[in-house]
Amino acid sequence: MSEIVLKTPEELALLRESGRLLASVFSYLDTQIKEGCSTLQIDQLADHFITETLKARPASKGQYGFPFSLNTSINQVVCHGIPSETVRLKSGDIVNVDITLEKNGFIADSSKMYMIGDVSPFARRLVDKTYEAMWAGIRMVKPGATLGDIGYAIQRHSEKNGYSVVRDYCGHGIGREMHEEPQVLHYGTPHKGVVLREGMVFTIEPMINQGKAKVKIKRDGWTVVTADKKLSAQWEHTVAVTADGVEVLTLRDEEDANAGLI
Repeated sequence: MSEIVLKTPEELALLRESGRLLASVFSYLDTQIKEGCSTLQIDQLADHFITETLKARPASKGQYGFPFSLNTSINQVVCHGIPSETVRLKSGDIVNVDITLEKNGFIADSSKMYMIGDVSPFARRLVDKTYEAMWAGIRMVKPGATLGDIGYAIQRHSEKNGYSVVRDYCGHGIGREMHEEPQVLHYGTPHKGVVLREGMVFTIEPMINQGKAKVKIKRDGWTVVTADKKLSAQWEHTVAVTADGVEVLTLRDEEDANAGLI
């Protein structure tokens, strides 16, 4: 296992800027993502905004051979959904849009759920409770806490609401590289695992299923779906461990007033 890289104040400032720019991509997409939009259109809009408006780089493009700038994961798709011209959003869909952005050599990673048109109460509840689960994990972040504290908080919140936590995929350290140490599991045991230190930067990105936790990968080699074909939701932020707590580097404008207070 490679070493955990603690970020300097100068590096954190650059990561903060990458996070701010990434949040602005979602603000832009908020006006574009709607019923009838193809997932490839979402990808192309984000790619153009990142490269032309923000003068940054979509860090996912070309990573591990992935040809797109983002992932679009609809309904029973857990993660890594591939943008397509033939897949169009319809009323009732829930879709996770997962984007990475690199500016000045540092990468931020975040995802957001969009609810299209008339979404069922069951789907809406899953989306909302997954958001709460992510924040339950974020609130655990401070020097001296452990990764187990984060995972346990997410798992407890999800399971008490009748959902399951996907165990095949996890959060990760991030900085100059998209995937750094440590791995951040979304389940765990309190007071166990890596102890958090100021300067650590990583993602918290729980994938929560309406049914069982088991997943499978489709023949395209990328798309991960629930094995029981029930719905899945995910939210993600990049966070930094500060001297006295946590800073959410990818916090979006609409979250400023109430994020973390759920």
